[in-house]
Amino acid sequence: MLRYLYASQLDDYPLLADTMFRDRADQFRTRLGWDVTVNAEGHERDEYDDLDPLYVIWECPDGRHGGSMRFLPTAGPVMVNDVFGHLTGGAPIRDPSIWECTRFCLARHAKSNVAAALMLGGGEIMRGFGIRHFVGVFDARMVRIYRAIGASPKVLGSEGEGRDRISVGLWSFSPQARDRVARRAGISPDLSRIWFHSAVRQHRAALAHPSRSESVALRRHLA
Repeated sequence: MLRYLYASQLDDYPLLADTMFRDRADQFRTRLGWDVTVNAEGHERDEYDDLDPLYVIWECPDGRHGGSMRFLPTAGPVMVNDVFGHLTGGAPIRDPSIWECTRFCLARHAKSNVAAALMLGGGEIMRGFGIRHFVGVFDARMVRIYRAIGASPKVLGSEGEGRDRISVGLWSFSPQARDRVARRAGISPDLSRIWFHSAVRQHRAALAHPSRSESVALRRHLA
């Protein structure tokens, strides 16, 4: 199933969080050879994980991570502005209706529908939070994946050639695209909506308990 969790909530799901950060290390450092930081616990983390981002996570039946993405509003620090601004002509993307999506990760054991399920979750965030677009940086290998899912972005800028090509993309999510991605994921739109709204209800309920560490983040994103 899809879970929608802020970083401040991950302590409530220790196995899911542990396997997510381990799978990120496996994908980005071991398989792709990226220059990323992996800590003593075997977790791949960066400074954006410390900003209480929202994660969309595919949870396997055994409670482990199957795939995930990370979301942050472009009104604050985001990778596309801080690291890859030259790909968009140096003009920062700062708009409350545009969020950044990063760290698209699939576990080695992930089933073929997980990538589409994550994209479907991204679409629920768009609908639920009134977001017009996602922006993100992707490499050449993702072009085929996005095309297969039926969720290819508009390319804003690129550098490099072949397998080393890196691009900044802008995603929208029309009702037609949502239905196409849902079919690819094998998840009914109704079930997808239930998962999202269940998470939102839990988040809103937590607002009634100010002592919880997640309250500030929830007020920022859901008020």
